[in-house]
Amino acid sequence: MDQDFGGDHTGTTLWRDGWPVYDRGETVCVVGAGPSGLTAIKNLKEAGFGVDCYERETGVGGAWNWRHDRSPMYASTHLISSKPLTQFPDFPMPDDWPDYPHHALVLSYLERYADHFELRPHIWFGTEVVKVEPADNGKWDVTTRSTSKYGGAERIHRYAGVIVANGHNWSPKMPTYEGIEDYRGNVLHASAYKDSAQLRGRRVLVVGGGNTGCDIAVEAAQQAARCWHSTRRGYWYAPKYVLGRPTDQVNDQLLALRAPMRLRQWFAHRTLKLAVGDMTRFGLPKPDHKVYQSHPVVNSQLLYYVGHGGIAPVPEIARFHRNSVELTDGRQIEPDLVVLATGYLPRFDFLEPELLGIDQRGKPTLYLHTFPRRHPTLAVAGLVQPDAGVFPLAHWQSVVFARYLRARQNAPQRAAEFGRRVEKEAAGTWHEGRTTDSTRHWFEVSHGLYLRELQRAIDTLEGSR
Repeated sequence: MDQDFGGDHTGTTLWRDGWPVYDRGETVCVVGAGPSGLTAIKNLKEAGFGVDCYERETGVGGAWNWRHDRSPMYASTHLISSKPLTQFPDFPMPDDWPDYPHHALVLSYLERYADHFELRPHIWFGTEVVKVEPADNGKWDVTTRSTSKYGGAERIHRYAGVIVANGHNWSPKMPTYEGIEDYRGNVLHASAYKDSAQLRGRRVLVVGGGNTGCDIAVEAAQQAARCWHSTRRGYWYAPKYVLGRPTDQVNDQLLALRAPMRLRQWFAHRTLKLAVGDMTRFGLPKPDHKVYQSHPVVNSQLLYYVGHGGIAPVPEIARFHRNSVELTDGRQIEPDLVVLATGYLPRFDFLEPELLGIDQRGKPTLYLHTFPRRHPTLAVAGLVQPDAGVFPLAHWQSVVFARYLRARQNAPQRAAEFGRRVEKEAAGTWHEGRTTDSTRHWFEVSHGLYLRELQRAIDTLEGSR
């Protein structure tokens, strides 16, 4: 698309602090053209709204587009949720695709989604959002500028609503360790890991027990001279297949049968006991929680390589020395590469923290992890960590937002009722189990419970409660 801000994109000119503001009327702004941004454009269009989407990169896909600077993708990345539980509800993935598609297939799926629903004409590529500020009557002033090397002047446009879909897996969470500044080995965050060639022949310490940490540890077992895997706590390592089916599909079938949480946990524990046994005999710490009380670690190969000696489980890092790493059990190991698979933190640099109710730790306070307590014409899409795929949840988040904006025009009483719910229930969890209050678990949801709450919101807005 030609990045000329003239023509129909400008609208009526207003003024703010001496700067022109181009009023876009009832048009809605979407920040980011990743999966959540794409489905937001599509659902807002279907609800009859004009949409302007700003994407700082030159293509769609967000984190799934490995060409983007902020993409966390590495060469071997595949989905950890299976195809039926990942795809958008109105755009299925091809039947002949594998259960767990490679990241290149996922990107092609998102590109086809954008083309099928004719979303690209609404996207302003190479344009970043600098600031989003509240204006009158629930509207928002959005300041943008070009990301090209030639730069460009900032422009301000006024919108009826804003959906923030800038992703939450691009700003690395970097832990601090005593002595790390004097350590002579190499240290990198998993966001900088792209290919197993980076591990070849090295003595590698992988830090972090999540899905990325386990994936990199498995690759190190195959490529590195030696691999240690450091975790803070015990985890349940779910195989990708149970009873010949993807594990999440088996769990979803139990959900469809309305099996209670305790029954599903009993079944999962029984299955893991038969398939895996006692994980402590592998040298792994005992989990301090039940299955489904934490985001699942889906990996069929970690225990295989631990059992074959390719991965040595070790406890937390106590401190770094010049040529070694000291562990909390007193041992010292000598890796020459440390990979920190320690996750990411949400960042919204273009928003004032109070708009999203962000506390001192950086955690937003949002109803359904989507709607701010006092600004319901602002929404965040995709800020969830479910026990299934994110795409369908982001789809229904944007459906709720579109119907709320329409209710503000056509059914103000229903919109006001929804607004009261947003303010009252913003601190909810939408998770069936007990989770720890670490950054990794801030946005965990049980997808069945979460979808039911989204349906409850839709029923309120449509008056069909």
